[in-house]
Amino acid sequence: MSKLKIAIQKSGRLSEKSLELLKECGIKLSNSDRKLKTEAKNFPIEVLFLRDDDIPQYVEQGVADIGFIGENEVWEKEKNVLTIEKLGFANCKLSLAIPKDENYTGLFYFKNKKIATSYPKILRKFFDEKEINVEIEEIGGSVEIATGIGLANAIFDIVSTGSTLIMNGLKEVEVVTKSEAVLISNKNLVAEKQRIIEKLLFRIRAVKNSAENKYILLNAPNSAISRISSIIPGMKSPTVLPLAIEGWSSIHSVVKEDEFWDIIDQLKALGAQGILVIPIEKMVL
Repeated sequence: MSKLKIAIQKSGRLSEKSLELLKECGIKLSNSDRKLKTEAKNFPIEVLFLRDDDIPQYVEQGVADIGFIGENEVWEKEKNVLTIEKLGFANCKLSLAIPKDENYTGLFYFKNKKIATSYPKILRKFFDEKEINVEIEEIGGSVEIATGIGLANAIFDIVSTGSTLIMNGLKEVEVVTKSEAVLISNKNLVAEKQRIIEKLLFRIRAVKNSAENKYILLNAPNSAISRISSIIPGMKSPTVLPLAIEGWSSIHSVVKEDEFWDIIDQLKALGAQGILVIPIEKMVL
C-alpha cells in the first residue's frame, strides 16, 4: 500500500500544532527526533520535516504529497499547489509597521518609501492594487531591525502579539492580510493517495468540529422546551429527557463555543438551571 508523504515544518509553533493535530487524529508516529522523516505506526503516512519556506515547492514537485504550512508561505511562493483545508491554528497577521514616533497619515504615507520584508510578492501585490509606488527591500530574518539600522523607512512582517515590534521601537499601522495554517496538496496525486487524504481529512474535520463546539446540558421547565430547542438546536435536534421532578426535563445539545456567551442570558431567562458545558473529544457530522 502506498504511503502519503506529509511535509511538516522542522520546528516552531506551526510544527508543534501540526504534530498535535495528527496525534488528536489518532495517528501514532514512530519517533519524534525530527532529523528528517518518520512514519506512522497505524496510518499509511510518512512525515518529512522540512524548512517551512521549502514546503510549497516540495509539494508542487511531488517530493511531498501534502504539507502543513502557513497561508502566507503559499501566497509568497506562488507554487502550483492546491489548498485543501484551513486548519484553524497558527493564526497571525501580516502587517505594516513604522517607527513609533512617526505620524501615520494613511496608506499614502508609504508612497516612495522603502519597506523591508521577507514577503516581497505579497507586499508588491498589495501596493500595486492600491496604485501606490513603494520601494521594497527583501531581507531574510530580523526584519524588525531594518528601520533602526537605517535600511528602510518601514517594515512588513508577521505580527502575532506585537511585542517584538514594541521592543524594536515600532508600531503596527496597517493589517495587510491575515493568515492561518492550511493543508496543501500536489495537484497530480494517484487515486490511492487521494483516498488516504480523504481519510485524513475526515479525522481532521472531526477534531476541528470538536474544538469549535461544546456539549451543553441543562434543566428546564417543560413549558420552555420548545423555545430553548430553537435557541440550541444542535446537530439535528436536542435530546430531551424527563427529570424525576414533575414538569421538568433535562435538555442535551451541541452549541458553538463562540456563541454560548451570547445565548446564556436567553437560556436563563427561560428558566434554564444547572447549565453544564462540556468539551467534545471528537465530532463526526
